[in-house]
Amino acid sequence: MNPLRVALVLTCLLGIPAGIGAFTFVYAKGFSYLSTDPRACVNCHIMNQQYDAWLQSGHRHTAVCVECHLPARGLPKWVAKADHGFRHSMAFTLQNFKEPIEITPRDREIVRANCLRCHAAFVHAVAVTPARQELDCLHCHAGAGHGAGG
Repeated sequence: MNPLRVALVLTCLLGIPAGIGAFTFVYAKGFSYLSTDPRACVNCHIMNQQYDAWLQSGHRHTAVCVECHLPARGLPKWVAKADHGFRHSMAFTLQNFKEPIEITPRDREIVRANCLRCHAAFVHAVAVTPARQELDCLHCHAGAGHGAGG
């Protein structure tokens, strides 16, 4: 086979998907998701209600979205961020998401752990129930961070 033809085919096979991917990343404001700016969460209309509620909450002065919805640091933070990005982009691309949006059990656990981390000084006496079950802050404070209760 002609080396020039092989190079052209390889360039097309790699270049076209890379170009489409780069265009999509820029069009979808992909760089905004690497920041901690809460406005990145409203790139998709489905998050407008949560964002507006956060703006009205007491948490807006002390915490942004990623501080509650991602692990605090390290590799788990970046794994969760990549997982969220993949799941969210897939759901919005395929238009198969629930309205109103619902938190997954795994993401609820991340939020719960962050509640306990930030409010440790206040909840240390009740963080574990007498039955040795961990406290579920969201049971009573479901609206915390998004308006009511927070």
